[in-house]
Amino acid sequence: MKKLLALIIVVLAFSCKNEPKVEVGPKITITSDELKEAVTYLSSDELLGRDTGTQGIDDAATYIEKQFESYGVKPYFETFRDNFKLDSLDAFNVVGVIEGVDETLKNEYIVIGAHYDHIGYGKPVENDSIANGANDNATGTAGVMAMAKYFATRKNNKRSILFALFTAEERGLLGSKHLAERLKSDSLNVYTMVNLEMIGVPFKDRDYQAFLTGYELSNMAEKMNAYAGSKLIGFSEVSKKYRLFMRSDNYPFYNQFKAPCQTLSSCDLTNFDFYHHVDDEIELMDFNFMANLINSTIPVIETMSNTPTKEIVMHEAE
Repeated sequence: MKKLLALIIVVLAFSCKNEPKVEVGPKITITSDELKEAVTYLSSDELLGRDTGTQGIDDAATYIEKQFESYGVKPYFETFRDNFKLDSLDAFNVVGVIEGVDETLKNEYIVIGAHYDHIGYGKPVENDSIANGANDNATGTAGVMAMAKYFATRKNNKRSILFALFTAEERGLLGSKHLAERLKSDSLNVYTMVNLEMIGVPFKDRDYQAFLTGYELSNMAEKMNAYAGSKLIGFSEVSKKYRLFMRSDNYPFYNQFKAPCQTLSSCDLTNFDFYHHVDDEIELMDFNFMANLINSTIPVIETMSNTPTKEIVMHEAE
C-alpha cells in the first residue's frame, strides 16, 4: 500500500512538473486618451499621408514596432517587418504574435489586422493636400495596437493571436495579399481573421455598434454577439451592395484560407463624408465611441481564442 501511495505521489509530481504554469495577467481597460494619442501621431502631417514606400509609412511602422515591444508582443518573423518589393518600392507589413498558452490550441491562429497605409496626398482644400487618413485607417491601426496591449498583458489566450498591420491596402490589398500567401505557404492554421477598418465614427440610429462585411457568409456575427452578450455586430445593406467583403484586407486571407475572415467597421460611408479626402482629420473622430467599441470587442476575441473547438465556421454554399 505504501509503495502504491509513493508511486501515485511520484506520478502526480511528474505531471505537475511538466504541466505549463500559466500566469494570467490583469484585465485592463483601453482608454480614449491612449487611442487618441496613437491616432494623433499616425494621422499627423509629419507622416505625410503614410503612402507605401515613403518615409512617412516607415516612421509609422517604427512607431508600431516600438509600441509592440513595449507591450511584450514578439515579432512573428525574425523582425516585426514582413518585407517585400512593390515594383521599385520597399514595402513592409508589421507583424507581431502572442503565442497561445494551450499546448494544442496554440497551433491555431486568430489574425487581428488593419491597414496602416493611406493615400499620401489628395485634392487640396484651403492649401492642405496631405491626406492624413485619421478614420482610414489610423483608427483601425490603433485598435489593433490596443488589442495587442490587452492580450500581451492578460496572457490568457489559448490560441495564438497574430497582430498584422498591412501596407499597400490602398494600392489593391497588396500587403495583406503578400502576408496571406506567405502564411499559407508556411501552412499556418488560421481559425479566423478579424480586420479593423474605419472605426472612429459611430453610426446614427442603428441598434448595433459595428457591422461585419460578408455578414451572411459565416456565423461570425452571431457568435460575436453571443460572446459579447449584446448586439455588438449588425448587418449593413451598404456593405453588401458595394461588396465591401472583397474590398478590404480580410479578402486575401479568405482567398488563401477559406476560413471566416471578415472586416469589422463602424463606417459604411453613410456616416462619414471624407473618405479619401484631406479632411479625414482627427477632429472628426469620436474616441469615447472608439474606446467603447474596442473594449466591447476584446472579450469577444478573448472568448474566440479560448473555446475548446472552432465554433466560428463558414456557412455551406447553397
